[in-house]
Formats: sequence, C-alpha cells, structure tokens
Amino acid sequence: MKKIAVIQHVEWEGPGHFLLQSARRCGVELRVFEAWKNSLPDPAQFAGVLILGGGPNVDEEEEYSFLRLEKDWLQEVIRLDKPCLGMCLGHQLLAEALGATIGKNFCNSVGVVSGLLTSSGKEHPLFADCPAVMDLFKWHGQSVQTPVPHHFDILVTSKECQVESFSIKGRPHLVGIQFDNHASHIADVQNWCTEDRLWLESMGFAPDPVLADVDQRQQAFATDFMKLFSSFCSML
Repeated sequence: MKKIAVIQHVEWEGPGHFLLQSARRCGVELRVFEAWKNSLPDPAQFAGVLILGGGPNVDEEEEYSFLRLEKDWLQEVIRLDKPCLGMCLGHQLLAEALGATIGKNFCNSVGVVSGLLTSSGKEHPLFADCPAVMDLFKWHGQSVQTPVPHHFDILVTSKECQVESFSIKGRPHLVGIQFDNHASHIADVQNWCTEDRLWLESMGFAPDPVLADVDQRQQAFATDFMKLFSSFCSML
C-alpha cells in the first residue's frame, strides 16, 4: 500500500471526511503529521505529499515559527520531485516555494463558488475526469498573486480568485488547489464554522448560508473530489 504524508497546520482542521473516504477507496495510507509540533517526516519515505490548509498566512513566521521549518522541508520535497498536492494554505506554501508571490486576495472567498477549468486545466491529469465547471468550497482571504511565474500553469479560475489551481510546466505532479473540497462534507463545514467562528465573522460571513449551500451539493462534492484524488494517486 502506498503511503502519503499529510501535513496538518491546525488541530481541528484534519484531512476531512471526503479525503479519508477517497483514500480508503484508492487503497492508499494517509500518515498525518502535525506541523505545529515540528513533526515533519522524511519525504523520501513516502510516495507523495498532501499539504492541508490552516489559519496562518504564509508570511506569519514570527507568530507561527513552524512555517520556517516547513518551508525548508518543502524545498526537499521539490528537490526529490515527490508528487505534492497543496490545499488552501498548502497551495499557497507550495506556490511560494516554487517562486510565486502570495498576498491578499481581491475579495474574501468563503462558501461555494463555481470554478472554471482553463485550457491547461482540461489537459492536466489531476482534472482528467472532472467537469469543466466545478463547485468549489472556499475558506480564504489570501491567494497566489498574478501574474504567476512563467513556469506556472493556471488550471482553475473563478470570479473570486484568479488562481484556484496551478501546476508546473513539465512537472504535473506538483499541483496546488486553493479550494477545500477535501473537507466539504457537511460535518466538516459545521466544525469549521464553530472552530473558526471569529475568523468567519471577521470576513463578513454568517455560517447558516454557507452550511445551506454546502448541504445542497454534498453528492457533487463527494463525486468530484473522489475523481480528483484518484487522479492524484495515479501520479504517485
């Protein structure tokens, strides 16, 4: 059984129901490591890496000192050319490690948004079986800034964020997604609304409309994430 290292940044923000379900169906083992405990594995021992989201911004190294260690660790993942999928904060950390700039998004993006596959996205193996228009579950105020470096491909975009997903030319196994569909199960979203209530309010959002939108799309979220994760596993 192939093993994937999962890097977690916040105690309550774990892999999520749909990620755990997809891993079981794909026959891979997820090993979770808590970054705030400076617990990062030897990437050479794993078939691939998943980097979850979390509360820190990528430049908040003074407040979250583990980010320095993780950024060095990510350089080793890239040097080893391990398949790596970054999600939300993980997407931003991976993008920065590969030369992009991270900053405040032009709007706060929370809840369900329609994502559009670009021409590059339609050809990328991660989205091979996904629809051209996807429901995305969003939870962020920072983003990868444009223009992106020349070696980046933008795979998915939306009206709320220009870089919803990226990959690297010639290295399709290095890929980031700004959205959190891995944790879009209604139980996960309810937990996020509770644990991250102050942040949600500071962004100007109320939990009830977010929960209602997510609840209506459970089947699509489950199906689309299973397709996406299965495609990632095919790159291991």
